Amino acid sequence: MDPLSEVLSLLKPRSYVSSGFDAGGDWSLHFPLRSDVIKCYAVMSGGCWLAVDGIDDPVRLEADDCFVLPSGRPFRLASDLALTPQDSRTAFPPAEPGGTVTLNGGGGVLLVGSRFAVAGSHAGMLLRMLPPIVHIGKETEQAALRWSVERMREELREGQPGGFLIAQHLAHMMLVQALRLYIAEGPNGTTGWFAALADRQICSAIAALHAEPAKRWTLQELASHVGMSRSAFSQRFKAVAGETPMDYLTRWRMLLAGNRLETTGEPISVIAPSLGYESESAFSTAFKRVMGCAPRQYGLRPRPTSAAATSDSLSGY
Repeated sequence: MDPLSEVLSLLKPRSYVSSGFDAGGDWSLHFPLRSDVIKCYAVMSGGCWLAVDGIDDPVRLEADDCFVLPSGRPFRLASDLALTPQDSRTAFPPAEPGGTVTLNGGGGVLLVGSRFAVAGSHAGMLLRMLPPIVHIGKETEQAALRWSVERMREELREGQPGGFLIAQHLAHMMLVQALRLYIAEGPNGTTGWFAALADRQICSAIAALHAEPAKRWTLQELASHVGMSRSAFSQRFKAVAGETPMDYLTRWRMLLAGNRLETTGEPISVIAPSLGYESESAFSTAFKRVMGCAPRQYGLRPRPTSAAATSDSLSGY
């Protein structure tokens, strides 16, 4: 499995609302922090502004644009960002899956898409690997998403048997395709996991680490794998990914371990050697450093659920 597929698999994204939002007139809505949710939407008609906390420049959204908000950061959607924002949770009543929420009579902008709940105590760390915003505005890239978006719109509008399930699958396709396009475009000037995936040689190294996380990798082996010198590879990996190759490997091992502690019931004596650790003590030390608690405590922690989010209004977006 490739690195992007593996990370999304660990997140276990589940589309729990596929619906529309139709706004008209003058409006501005503030959407609060939702650390357990990924949003993926397309603009079907009209336009509006998107401003995400921590991102300096707002994004103008126009018809056919798609955007993904993987980080759960607070954000605003507005016809005019100069307007005082209204709390989205009080702006409209709960939306039924497959329905469309209308604000001010609609007609100004129509968004269609889905929200995804993500699972696991490690979800926050995984989401931080994703970019805060993915904006697909180029016509050539929009074409790759247009079929999924149009089909989702039909399913939401027509209410045919099985339509909600089809909309869920289409939403997953939108999410993955948007992230793939972001990688292909190359997140210029950024540092992090997606910038690393956009670099052909560094991505190849990451894929090798994911394929054999238990292997006793050395810098020289990784550098040789991608056809670089040891020093050049080490410097480039750190510059692009924002961490050393060995730090990345340790973090990935601990994310895999955390998922297994939550989902399989396997003992540490089994997990540790399967991820390259000769002793439970060394594994536990690394786990606590990366994940913030001991493995046994992690496995006993209450797991986040999306039950509350499932009944939330579209204001959770």
